[in-house]
Amino acid sequence: MTDPSTGPLFPVLTGAQIERIRPLGRERVVARGDVLQRIGDQVDHVYVVLDARLEGVSMQAAAEQSIAGLGPGQFTGEVSLIAGRPGVARIFVTEPGRVLEVHRAQLLALLQRDPELSEILMRAFILRRAEIIARGLGDVVIVGSGHSPDTLRIREFLTRNGHPHTYIDVDRDPGVQDLLDHLNVGPGAVPVVICRGKIVLRSPSNAALADCLGFNETMDQATVHDLVIAGAGPAGLAAAVYGASEGLDTLVLESYAPGGQAGSSSLIENYLGFPTGISGQELAARANTQAQKFGAQIAVARTAARLSCAEKPYSLSLDGGARVRARSIVIATGAQYRKPALDRLAEFENAGVYYAATPVEAQLCGGSDVVVIGGGNSAGQAAVFLSQRVPKVYMLVRSAGLAETMSKYLVQRIEQTKSIELRTHTEIVALHGGGRLESVRWRNSRTGGEEEHPIGHVFVMAGAVPNTRWLDGCLILDESGFIKTGPDLTHDELLAAAWPLSRPPLLLEASRPGVFAVGDVRAGSIKRVASAVGEGSIAIALVHQALRE
Repeated sequence: MTDPSTGPLFPVLTGAQIERIRPLGRERVVARGDVLQRIGDQVDHVYVVLDARLEGVSMQAAAEQSIAGLGPGQFTGEVSLIAGRPGVARIFVTEPGRVLEVHRAQLLALLQRDPELSEILMRAFILRRAEIIARGLGDVVIVGSGHSPDTLRIREFLTRNGHPHTYIDVDRDPGVQDLLDHLNVGPGAVPVVICRGKIVLRSPSNAALADCLGFNETMDQATVHDLVIAGAGPAGLAAAVYGASEGLDTLVLESYAPGGQAGSSSLIENYLGFPTGISGQELAARANTQAQKFGAQIAVARTAARLSCAEKPYSLSLDGGARVRARSIVIATGAQYRKPALDRLAEFENAGVYYAATPVEAQLCGGSDVVVIGGGNSAGQAAVFLSQRVPKVYMLVRSAGLAETMSKYLVQRIEQTKSIELRTHTEIVALHGGGRLESVRWRNSRTGGEEEHPIGHVFVMAGAVPNTRWLDGCLILDESGFIKTGPDLTHDELLAAAWPLSRPPLLLEASRPGVFAVGDVRAGSIKRVASAVGEGSIAIALVHQALRE
């Protein structure tokens, strides 16, 4: 058995700390070989070891790998416990004795009222999940190819959602074809996902994969939630943290992964409180766990497809036909990068054209030059991140420079990075390739000159198109499709929307009472992470006011 670990991953609780936990659980006698948790089963309990010894193992490809042994004073659990998802580890007894068994609901209550234990437990849970990911453990195996757009989609979906997995590349491991033959999968029919070690999915949708892994609790369509938040970017997650912590029954619908566009940022250096910077994914993961700690329900790969704003309570229809009902709504669906008007663009998406620059995409670039399109902070962060991993980054902007659209510290870093070449007044005009992008042609709008380069990786991070098409005329939008709120709504617009109250809309309130818009989706918003977080938190104070009416 692995010797019990110590340190922040596997701390030892004091006797006094255990006594504070004891009233919340029950003492249980365990025998050697007893299994307390199986891989893929819902994690409903945490176990504090009193005088037994436990072992935790997870999967790496097809083999079990030890995570750690636990001795007296130590405890089980990682992020799956907080999220209420199936576990990625099997925990069994190696030496008999006693454990303290605490139900998840009691644990969440403890985390909210005991700051000392909350810090110890939450830090351990988060660090353990990070360790599992770093070691390539988990209950998911992806068999795919770097040339397959769906392989990239699935890897990025799991990575952005912080779910550990093992990736086997058929291009680098020819022997894996024996595994595919056993599954009756021919060459080229990848990706294949082995979910929980037993369910084989062929190129599953994100929603199907989320269902298989138990990402989401069952949504009761008869329940009327105090608050439904559409979108789990920084604004939506802030609203979830404050809403849930203040006692609102809070449901968050996220179509992809927590973090939004910010979640794909390699390093955010101008966010308050992080002087050395923090990756967008880490910030999103922390906020996501924080919201769940306070009781928010977060549903992933669940997209709001339509808002029925004539009904009260409001009703949101989801992709797949389900509906949820809410007394109030915060719309935080953000914006997506504007897609350039290029022939064959859709053909090369995830096959050479990307809308995020994370380690997953960077691995695909290998030793090749890349192009980054855009002049905002996201493009600047991507260019700096990629410059450390590829020989050369061509940064294309249609304007005369970066000073008006990018933070000064990023502009200086780009100017000081020899492997980044800025091309102003320049845009791509053609994409070429077979099954994958192989070359690009760009044009200088001032000179009219064109160049073609054998570049197979283009990162698009320019412009902003709001995710508001699903509102279908329910709310007043500006000419660009962003949601108008508060004092920006004119008297005539409120008349057209049949605003029913004697008071005007509140600061972030849209043209329907109790419906709020925050973050990038809101007209006039400041496109910064800190601003989005501020709006999400402010919105909850306004939600309380609207609910009292």
